[in-house]
Amino acid sequence: MVLRGRIFLLFTFSLLLAASLPAQVTHGQKPKLPAPFETKSAGNGPRRARPPAGFLPTVPEGFRISVYASNFKYPRWLTVAPNGDIFLAETGAGKIVVLREAKEGGAPQQEVFLDGVRRPFGIAFHEDYVYVGNTNELARFRYDPKTSKRLGEKEHLLDLPTGGHDTRSLAFSPDGKHLFIGVGSESNINTGEDPRRAAVTICDPDGKHARIYAFGLRNPVGLAIEPVTGAVWTSVNERDELGDDLPPDYLTSLKDAGFYGWPYSYIGNNVDSRVEQLHPELVKRAIIPDVLLGPHVAPLQFAFYTGKQFPESYWGGAFVAEHGSWNRSARAGYQVAFVAFKNGEPSADPVPFLTGLVPDPAGAEVYGRPVGVTMAPDGALLVSDDGAGAVYRITAVGESKK
Repeated sequence: MVLRGRIFLLFTFSLLLAASLPAQVTHGQKPKLPAPFETKSAGNGPRRARPPAGFLPTVPEGFRISVYASNFKYPRWLTVAPNGDIFLAETGAGKIVVLREAKEGGAPQQEVFLDGVRRPFGIAFHEDYVYVGNTNELARFRYDPKTSKRLGEKEHLLDLPTGGHDTRSLAFSPDGKHLFIGVGSESNINTGEDPRRAAVTICDPDGKHARIYAFGLRNPVGLAIEPVTGAVWTSVNERDELGDDLPPDYLTSLKDAGFYGWPYSYIGNNVDSRVEQLHPELVKRAIIPDVLLGPHVAPLQFAFYTGKQFPESYWGGAFVAEHGSWNRSARAGYQVAFVAFKNGEPSADPVPFLTGLVPDPAGAEVYGRPVGVTMAPDGALLVSDDGAGAVYRITAVGESKK
């Protein structure tokens, strides 16, 4: 009873914390934000991100969570191959690992698809190739789509800038004719960076005809195609050191040639006074993001729920892994948030889904840091946690899923 009460209090705190932040659907309207430097900038990263033995995060009533696989070194991006196998970027080990459902249940079988690469992150599939976003390059590997076995050595397609934010996310357009690549900035607010940084690049499947698709995105980590509209969406880690509650990180659709503010402005045309305003013409047309997730929550991968296992209210919505704040006096993030969608557009403000990773909001310890999220073939949700070194599996329970 005491344990259940503690979990309830933690979940309630998460809800209150989320409600106190500007987590909202904008509908293209400029939101009301706090003034810059209203609070002091905090350096408050967690010192430890390992859960105690037997710990499981909290999920809403009607769901069950379990450890799907564990003992990874910095597990990050998750995605599902055409044959249903789960591909995991074990970034800290320089590996891509295949997780295959055991025939008789239990822990999945694990097989190394790729080893010895430089901080792999994004993974995508096209024809008979697995595409991998290493921190320094876009590469692909011929493979057998039936068995997930690699059949060839690396084919280098495109150099990518190194250093700084090192995630390189990938997503193919619905027709398979173009590949999107997300690359973060090298700094917090510096001007004059490589134009491929703080941007999403589009190229052909062979890496040719590469060009900037959208820019002014400080660190576009998550990248996915919304299944109804076919639009490309990204989750963005905004700039730091403007105070506890500024600016919000966000989830947004991308427009071709769209500019999203960085480094000159944020959340539309809110000018950052620390930055020399070299391009006021860009600031005038800076696009307001679709969904604000809250300041310093650090959204990483997200996934649109296309299954039917979860209740109908979740169908079509986006699950967003929030890695958690370092630049905030009270912790934010450290959860998976959910954003409801209707007809391919966000229809409700973000709410917490997976919580319980912050035992003490004022303390230096957390129990995990979500990174990757994808939907398994049976409709379960898989979440990678690079603090716990594990992948969690969330399933719906109960008689009715309506």
